[in-house]
Amino acid sequence: MKNWILAGLALALAVTAGMSEAIAKKRQQKESGRPGPDRVARDFARSDANGDNRLSPEEWNRRGNFERLDADKDGYLSLDEVRAIYLGHDDRSYSWSPVGPRGAANKRDPGAVAARVSVDALNSETRCAIRRSRRCDIQPSVKRGFFETGLGPRFPNNARCLGIDDYYAMDYSFKRNREAYHGGIDMPARWGRPMIAVAAGTVVAKYRGEKSARGIQIVLRHGPEDTGIPLWTYTLYAHLDKMPEQVVGQRVRMGEFLGPTGNSGVGGKRKSKTTNRRPAIHFAVFYSTRENYAELRDVIIPVDGYWMDPIALYRKAPPYDSASMKALPEAEKEVAIPIMFTDGDVFPADTKLVWPYMCERE
Repeated sequence: MKNWILAGLALALAVTAGMSEAIAKKRQQKESGRPGPDRVARDFARSDANGDNRLSPEEWNRRGNFERLDADKDGYLSLDEVRAIYLGHDDRSYSWSPVGPRGAANKRDPGAVAARVSVDALNSETRCAIRRSRRCDIQPSVKRGFFETGLGPRFPNNARCLGIDDYYAMDYSFKRNREAYHGGIDMPARWGRPMIAVAAGTVVAKYRGEKSARGIQIVLRHGPEDTGIPLWTYTLYAHLDKMPEQVVGQRVRMGEFLGPTGNSGVGGKRKSKTTNRRPAIHFAVFYSTRENYAELRDVIIPVDGYWMDPIALYRKAPPYDSASMKALPEAEKEVAIPIMFTDGDVFPADTKLVWPYMCERE
């Protein structure tokens, strides 16, 4: 009897020790701020369609920088090569006093303010398509361009730019336990790296996003004269670590610093309810042929609005809609990206659009 009791106590102590170790390990990973090897390995496994423990260019799905990441030049990406995307991203120390392009703090855009209308101006399809409430079916979103197109970025040869990990309309059903897709593109970046305005425009919203997966975010509205695109476009920048200093109604310049990269939002370090995410920008684009827009809770919705694959924004000519992008020949799916260097120079020199992070010169 005594032996049974001793054996039971030993087993209980071992289980308790194992649980304590697991809890401590989980807490350490959560507090470190790093994306963690498990997340990278899971993402890698989901992309590895044939299970050969390496990613081909097709499996990489045009996220950008394939050749740069392929360190051994074997034509495939290993798990360790993919992990290089996140190196140094666990360091939260940074100073937010950047020197870069700034807009005029007193320059307002009364036209953008006047273009805001009541939510009653939105039809039910547009409202469901852009806001994506749980009460809405996914089909209105799909009908309005929310599906994978296969586009990818191609950066200039003389530049080192940040690529994508979670691409546009990536299947998120495994995260949501329902049919769901990723509403933008994510680019992992170090804590504090400035997110920049991709074009001149006007601030139409800022949100703290304390109950949102997007966290702190800012939304810009761009007229045709701002982008050279014959549409009204809206760009959203999320997961900022601090609220932007710009105010609603203020004009911004292309390349203007909007705020530091973080991982704010539900699921991030500050408001974690699930697992800790890596610092990154979530970048989304919407468009309409009409200039009016409405605000529904924490979402800006263009009147008769559509989703746009953010990569399509950088095409130099129409069309821009997702159906046309998906139908493009494979040779045209890689889009040349105009950029701003860290010294403020842009390439090409006459561009009205740039990548949402500055690039370093090679």
